[in-house]
Amino acid sequence: MDARTVTDTLAKPVAQELLFSDVPARLSYVGLDGDPRVVPTAFWWDGTAIVITTVVHSAKVAAITAHPRVALAVDRPGMPPRSLLIRGRAAIEVVDGVREEFVAASRKITPAEAMPQWEAGVRALYRQTAVLTITPDHVVLHDFETTIPQAVADLIAQQGDPR
Repeated sequence: MDARTVTDTLAKPVAQELLFSDVPARLSYVGLDGDPRVVPTAFWWDGTAIVITTVVHSAKVAAITAHPRVALAVDRPGMPPRSLLIRGRAAIEVVDGVREEFVAASRKITPAEAMPQWEAGVRALYRQTAVLTITPDHVVLHDFETTIPQAVADLIAQQGDPR
């Protein structure tokens, strides 16, 4: 997928709604044993990349270091369903302490009343964190109003729109 299409898709209002939503993403990667993994995770969109922070010695850090191609899904339940599907390469950087993207990402999914205690605990616990920066190189947006999965579009084209 060309970079302009990725940028244009991520700039669409539905994509922006999902990127800044309060739902966790689901990160998919290949484990060291070769099996696929999917884990829910808080994330931060910095305008060009997805930023995920985790424990330095987590299984996903080792696996993604070995296999940096990942996929990420962010979606909302309900009708019509909305989903943003991202593929890209993850770079991993080990940093001292806790970067602000981690706090900002967690703030999206942590109740406001719990946030001060959560943040204090995290800052006290983590001497270092692993920051995964995922640069999107393939993006698909489905809002089921202006975009639908290609297989559904093909079926409609073959049989006609039942609406």
